[in-house]
Amino acid sequence: MKKILILTALMLVAFVGTQAQTLSKVLEKHYQATGQEELAKVKTFSQKITMSMMGMEMPMEIKVKKPNKFRVEVDMMGQKTISAFDGEKGWMINPMMGSGVQDLQGDQLKQAMDQADMEGELYNYEAKGFTAELIGKVNSDGKEAYKIKLTGKDGAVRNYFIDANTYLVSKMKTKVEAMGQTMDIETKILEYEKVDGVQMAKKMEIVMPMGTQSMQVDEIKFNEKLDDSIFARPAN
Repeated sequence: MKKILILTALMLVAFVGTQAQTLSKVLEKHYQATGQEELAKVKTFSQKITMSMMGMEMPMEIKVKKPNKFRVEVDMMGQKTISAFDGEKGWMINPMMGSGVQDLQGDQLKQAMDQADMEGELYNYEAKGFTAELIGKVNSDGKEAYKIKLTGKDGAVRNYFIDANTYLVSKMKTKVEAMGQTMDIETKILEYEKVDGVQMAKKMEIVMPMGTQSMQVDEIKFNEKLDDSIFARPAN
């Protein structure tokens, strides 16, 4: 009986080791396919995006500066909304929610902080406080993909689907808090564009309970000079 228990324990250790090695290999190939080494050299990036939903087109501009600054502007029905994180605090200007500058709090703040991570959650995930688990190879929209479950320190779960042929992320599934309720969000990356050795999402589709958004990236710039002042909270 003792020998059986020892053998079972050894088999379990070997299985766990194989799983960890497989996760490591999948992520290593993903980093190579993405051009993660080149992305690590990038100090800033800017994107101009056209977002479409319910027949409306909304221009969007995103600016990110390492190590942790983020700003997004959206033109919606003739009004501009701004959300930003300056490395310590988040703020927004949204004419549809009142005048002046408002502090970002709770999930809104967390989302802004997540967006400030230029290199993505999967890269150096342990140092960022995540745990990762390779669920296995699954069918994702008719294609084989590796499903990785990423869990944050707060218990929030994101599921990443990495295409088994290209090793690029094809889809992400997560839950977000918005308007007082929890919503399932599915983001599909339909097309990539290689910019200075880095594979960047070019065309995306975001499926939410209230409808589907499409996002087309019109322009990407790396290492553009971005002054810290654009991320700083303006006076009311």
